Formats: sequence, C-alpha cells, structure tokens
Amino acid sequence: MLKTLPFRLLLALAAGLLIGSTVNATLMNVIMSIRHISGQIVFFSVPIIIIGSVAPSIVRMGKHASKLLGISLMLAYLSVVAAGLFATFTGFAIIPRLSIASAVDSLRALPDMVFSLNIPQIMPPMSALALALIGGLAVVWSDSKRFAALLGELQGIMLAIVRKVIIPILPVFIGSTFATLAYDGRITTQLPVFLQVILLIILIHTIWIAVLYLIAALYSRKHPMEVLRHYGPAYLTAVGTMSSAATLPVALQCASKSSVLDKGMVSFGVPLLAHVHMPGSVLSITFLSLSVSQVLYGTLPAIETMILFVVLLAVFAVAAPGVPGGTLMASLGLIIAVLGFDETGTALMLAIFALQDSFGTACNITSDGPVVMGLSKYAEKHGLKMEENSDSGVFD
Repeated sequence: MLKTLPFRLLLALAAGLLIGSTVNATLMNVIMSIRHISGQIVFFSVPIIIIGSVAPSIVRMGKHASKLLGISLMLAYLSVVAAGLFATFTGFAIIPRLSIASAVDSLRALPDMVFSLNIPQIMPPMSALALALIGGLAVVWSDSKRFAALLGELQGIMLAIVRKVIIPILPVFIGSTFATLAYDGRITTQLPVFLQVILLIILIHTIWIAVLYLIAALYSRKHPMEVLRHYGPAYLTAVGTMSSAATLPVALQCASKSSVLDKGMVSFGVPLLAHVHMPGSVLSITFLSLSVSQVLYGTLPAIETMILFVVLLAVFAVAAPGVPGGTLMASLGLIIAVLGFDETGTALMLAIFALQDSFGTACNITSDGPVVMGLSKYAEKHGLKMEENSDSGVFD
C-alpha cells in the first residue's frame, strides 16, 4: 500500500500543499524550476507513449482478426464513446452547479523561475497519433513480420520509460504543482470541489454499470443479476490492485460462474475486453477534464470540442498501456492538443485521476460482463462456437 502510485501521489499532493503554504518567494523559485523540468520530461514522453501503445495494439489485434473479434472491438469502442458522451453531458449539467469560484484576480503572483530547461517533443501529439494509426494499419496490411516484432519491442521500451522514468517523476511533478497552487492561493478554495468530483465520478461509474447491464438484458433476454452477482470478487480485486491485468484471473473465474454466459465467449471475451474496454477510465477522464477546465480556466470546453475529445479518447482507451493510469497516460496528448491544458491542468488531471483510479478499474472490469452477455447472445443466434480452452481463436 505504501509503495503504490496513488499513495505516493497523495503524499506528494499533501507535501506540496504544506510546502506551498509556508515557503517564501526564494524557495518558490526553486520549486517552480523543479516543476518546469519534471513537466518537460513528462510532456516530451507523450508522443513516445502514443506511438508505443497505439501502433503495437493495432498490429496485435490485426493478427488475430476474426468476425467476432471485430464485433467485440466495435462493441467496446461504442461502449467507451457512449460512456464518454454520458460523462460529458452529465458534466455540463452538474459542474456549473458546484459553485466553483474564479479568483484569478486575487491570486498571489508567482515568482520567476531560477532555472528553466526546454525539452521540445519529437513531434506534436496529434502527429504521433496519426503516425501510430497509419503505421500500425500499414504493418497489418503488408503482413510485415519484422516491423510487427519491432513494434512489439517498441511497446516494451515505452512501458519501461513509463515505469522507470515517468512514474518516478510524477510525484515530483504533482507535488511541485500543488505547491505553486497553494502558494498563489488557488487551491485553498477549490480542493473541496475536487473531493466532490471524485464522489460524483464514483456515482457516475455505478450508474453507467447499471445502464450497460440493462441494455445487455434487453438484447440477450437474460437476467443481468445472474452475471452481476458473480462480479463482487473481481470488483474488490480491481479496487485493491488498480490493474485490469492483475484482476483478469478473478474476472474469468467470476464470469465462468454465470449460467447465462457462454463459456467459450467468457474465455474469449473477458481477456480481450480487459485490455480494450475501458468505460470507467474514459468516464473519469472526461468528467475530470470538464472539472479541471472549470476550476483552472473558468470555463467549460465547447461541446463540439468535447465530442471530438471523446471520439479520439476511445481510440486511446483501446490501446492504453498496461500500467495503473494507463488510459490517462496514453491520452495526455489529447488533453494537451485538443483541450489545451497547460502544465498545471495536466498535473491536476494526473493527481486526481490517480486518487480514483481503483474505482475506474473496477468499473472497467465489471462493465465487461454485459458485453460478454451480448457476445454470448450473438454467438447463439449466429451459430458461432469456440472451444473453451482453444488457443487458436478460430471459430467453427
């Protein structure tokens, strides 16, 4: 528990608030330089994370293409887009009512940095996304074994950068950011708002899970509780581990106990959806983006901007790296390029997302149940069968 990323980020957040409330301008000079340099490293890594997550995932899925795989990916993508739109419209309805005060005029002026180091990105985030999409598809189309292997190694390199560089730097980046927010007085009145936001996100997760199970029940004509009631251990495991991969064995066991799910669809769908179906993470990121925008910039993004953001975010959710907060890490480029967030906004997103990430993971895992219900019904109607322990992924 003490070594987990959320705990370290929470500790960094508290230390930043304490330090920012007590230091003088001279020390704040140093803290701002630390924030700038750590932020530059994080932002420099964004295009690498995008290419190293999206392109290999496209290649990996293309190798095992089948009719049901295509349907599964389509359902996952539509589910994630719908979750993001639900969070968007809910946010537009609720966030303006949270009494978020804009106090920019009364903020304490920040001192100049004592040292700065600019590290330009190798390419803009949207260029990285375009390269990853086109490059990944081209490797699939050309059936290039060599480039497929290289992209697989690139993903390993990207995950190493995330684990060895980004994750250790995040507490420093977030702690120094909250120190500046405490120094200028902005966080004093807005911290309770973010606590409300976290509770609202958990409530939205719960509502969305209920909506998905209701839709699945209407399509499959099966009672949703016969699936949902078995997912308790998986939900608790996800809350404790904050990892879909770590929860996968428990999720498989839970889904296998349901009498309304086809066992072949469970063995096929649950592992696949654990990596491509992230409605909880997308709900959290979307609602948090609206909240942070209102708090820091005094306004919500335009509705058309949010719709574009959600549509693109769903692509990143399919290809998120397998680390805690992976969906947010993969989508940092969108947050910067589409929503226009600066270093402070990005740090707030990272910190608050980490505090509720366990519930987002639990929502991701529990939301796989209704998709498997739909797959089971589709396979039944179209006579698609898969052996329970088949490794080939070929349907009869």
